[in-house]
Amino acid sequence: MTSVRVEAPAKLNLLLRVLGRESGGFHHIETLFIKLALHDVVHVDTSSRSRTLDCAGPSMPAGGLGPTEQNLAWRAATRFAEVAGWPSGFAIRIDKSIPVGGGLGGGSADAAAVLRGLNQLAPKPLDEHALIMLAGELGSDVPFLTCDALLAWGWGRGDRLLSLPALPARAVDLVTFTEGVNTGEAYRALNRIIGESAPAQVWSSGAFASWGAIARLAHNDFEAVVEARHAGVGHWLPLVRAQARSRREAGEHAIGLMSGSGATCFLLSESATPADWPVPRTGEQFVRTSTAVAIVPPEPTA
Repeated sequence: MTSVRVEAPAKLNLLLRVLGRESGGFHHIETLFIKLALHDVVHVDTSSRSRTLDCAGPSMPAGGLGPTEQNLAWRAATRFAEVAGWPSGFAIRIDKSIPVGGGLGGGSADAAAVLRGLNQLAPKPLDEHALIMLAGELGSDVPFLTCDALLAWGWGRGDRLLSLPALPARAVDLVTFTEGVNTGEAYRALNRIIGESAPAQVWSSGAFASWGAIARLAHNDFEAVVEARHAGVGHWLPLVRAQARSRREAGEHAIGLMSGSGATCFLLSESATPADWPVPRTGEQFVRTSTAVAIVPPEPTA
């Protein structure tokens, strides 16, 4: 077998704290990850003599994704080849449905799918430890999106993961924006607030055992700096917060947050979006998806 088709699910951060900063500038985090039904599809073929990457699909930006060499999926494939000594060539095709640059982990999901696909095809697959270590070199979201967990607590550089039991699926309404958030700028702005380290925190063993428990803890440090800097987040984040609060008062375990460093805002709940919600403006869109979807293992392509 020389080719696979891999689904690359998006993620949300249901809780995200930014911790101490290393001397090299890298930040440690702790976060609660969950996977969504929304996904890209990644095709990996190792029969090619050259190395190529093609991206298309409804979520492709008008200006493309930038230089191929900077694409996370490309970097994942070339780094896997360096570590495993295989393959010499590859052809990667990505069908993009995850909005780009919105805190949903689309690029990381594609990179993770490439790693999983190549590892299935490899004559000598990497063990789980080596694969997650490799994923951690590419970004804080990639290890979670490489592993099989649907829900996980992550810390450090995102390469320390505790897989948690999956919870019942919930409806998720995403508000995404054409204009994203520069992650580096968001971190720099946050540094001025949190300083060199975050306050100590003790998490109980049941902190993430139910939607009710998670709804009580849901938080994102980046909201403190992004809401005032991004017009779309400034408009929508108060709306999803208010809607989540209203639903909690009615007995639902609802969460209204921004994901990652932004800019996607989301409402996670048991019921549908109300009909009287504001209509998305230019550069904004709704995406309806669900949480805790099972991962589809790579399958041979025709």
